[in-house]
Amino acid sequence: MGGGGVGVSRLVKLDLFADFFQVYIADGKFRTDTSDIWNNKASDRMLAIAENLIAIGTARNMTVPVSLELLSGRPRPDFEVWEQVIEASFNVPSGEIVALGCTDYLPDAKRLQVSPGSYRALVSYRGLDSLSDDGLDGEDEYRVQLWPDAKCDVRAMKRRPDTVLPRI
Repeated sequence: MGGGGVGVSRLVKLDLFADFFQVYIADGKFRTDTSDIWNNKASDRMLAIAENLIAIGTARNMTVPVSLELLSGRPRPDFEVWEQVIEASFNVPSGEIVALGCTDYLPDAKRLQVSPGSYRALVSYRGLDSLSDDGLDGEDEYRVQLWPDAKCDVRAMKRRPDTVLPRI
């Protein structure tokens, strides 16, 4: 799991439909207009943010595996097994986190109960170059590690210099 000695209070493995090459981790009552969060900088790092939402860019416009870990504190990044790691934060005022594809029906989203407040996230990517020629199949994986902490600016902790993926 890569928590680096930090206790994992919950691990959820999901298969999310990454329509438009993106999936969301958000506050359960988010009302963010996501049409304007994907600027060039966000597209290049494969991660866009809003006050109460993190949008994760994906390599495929298909169902992708996403692991969601709720942690008690900051994990140690495990750069040796992940190609890219981005740190970000978002607010969860409702005390509920949802995970869904961008065109999924919000009431049907996977829901996790947490303490209300600000959360940090380490979003890790791997297998981005494993796609089939038609882009439908691949071994790409996405992991989101969340823990309560103060807000932070988006920071690329590890970047793949050769990532050339679809613009969102």
